[in-house]
This record gives sequence, structure tokens and C-alpha cells, in this order.
Amino acid sequence: MTMKRARTILFWKPYGVLCQFTREAGTEHATLAEYIDVPGVYAAGRLDHDSEGLVVLTDDGALQHLLTDPRRGHERVYWAQVERVPEEAALRRLREGVMVQGKRTLPAKARLLEAEPELPERVPPVRHRLNVPTAWVELTLTEGRNRQVRRMTAAVGHATLRLVRVRMGEWTLEGLRPGEWREVR
Repeated sequence: MTMKRARTILFWKPYGVLCQFTREAGTEHATLAEYIDVPGVYAAGRLDHDSEGLVVLTDDGALQHLLTDPRRGHERVYWAQVERVPEEAALRRLREGVMVQGKRTLPAKARLLEAEPELPERVPPVRHRLNVPTAWVELTLTEGRNRQVRRMTAAVGHATLRLVRVRMGEWTLEGLRPGEWREVR
């Protein structure tokens, strides 16, 4: 008897793509099916349609559970372009945890990136206001609540304009461009 090898895929989800394979009635959003033609794989965790970056897909239910179980504390790293430059007090609040929907987030790692990260242009581009500067913050979370990064940055007074997940556990976007995927072991 031969064992079927589990398939695991790293995908750079572009902006505007839903993290599912079936299109919802009445929506114009693209889905994973328009990029990945591999039967039986499903996303281990989601990104909102207006977020970009790394999505791990697998047909291994145990791996999917391991990656999404909040008790496992797998790190997820995000780069968030925010309105205005956060001061140290705002970053400290992110590190300590903030109230989001009536519940405190777990402590996170938060730091201001010294320069804008090298990322492909987003389509459509992020709106720019001439009198409002932006900055990039790197957040490392060990939980994955719905729209958590956006809600956390808003809680400390900095709206997120662009959000890119760059790492899940040991997996990164390295070698991928928006809309591309590769299989890993």
C-alpha cells in the first residue's frame, strides 16, 4: 500500500482575492481557483480580500489544524503601511496587547521598519494623501483573529492602508510574486 504524499503550497495572495475556491453569488472578487488548480488543498488560515501576502494551502488536515490552532502559537509576520508615523508609545501598546472587540490581544512583537519594504506595487495602488505621511510597521502575532492587524493599528490611532503577511512559521514569500505559488515539502 502506498501512502499519498501530502501537498503543501505557498501562495502570494494578491489584493482583492478571496481566500476560498468558490465565488460567492453577486461578488466580483477573484478566488483562489483563478490561481491554483490543485485539487483537494485548502487554506490554512485566511487573509481578507483587501490584504495580501502569504497563504499556506494543504490537503493535510493535521497540518491545517496545527497551523490554525491558536494554542500552538505559530508566528505570523505582517508588514502594515499605516497612516502617520507611530510613536514608541503606540508600538509599546501593540506589544502589550490592545482591546479589540472587547478582548485583549495577546502580546505581539511590533517595530517600525526603517525603510519602505521592497514590495511590488499594489493594484489598485494605495491612496495617498499629500498632508498625511505613512510608515511601515512589522507586527508578529501568535493568534489570528478576524482583521486583527487592522483593528490593532486602529486601536492605537493608525489606520492600516496596506497589509502584507510575509511569514507563517518558517515559510516566507521569498521567491514569489503576487499571484504565484510553489509547492513545499
